[in-house]
Amino acid sequence: MVVWLRDLRVLRGEILMKVRVQFYAQLRDQIGMRELDIELVEGATVRDLLEKVYAQQPALRPHDKSILIGAGVEFVDRNYQLKPGEEIAIMPPVQGG
Repeated sequence: MVVWLRDLRVLRGEILMKVRVQFYAQLRDQIGMRELDIELVEGATVRDLLEKVYAQQPALRPHDKSILIGAGVEFVDRNYQLKPGEEIAIMPPVQGG
């Protein structure tokens, strides 16, 4: 039985949440997509999210040490706990001139 509650669902006794990941600049160009919906267990962190993203888009893994992660209007670290339905931005480092 699957029960959806907004961006949460229960599957085999586990609460899963959906998070939308948006890709920017050369990262978007490299994988050919703007966004990706990822399902994670409730309470997952950005670190957990990145592992799922890299499993689906391995070309992004070499950028792991340099990417910036945004949640809403804030930059967050890999220990940030995700919320159901949250939109997470993955972008290359900002460069100025």
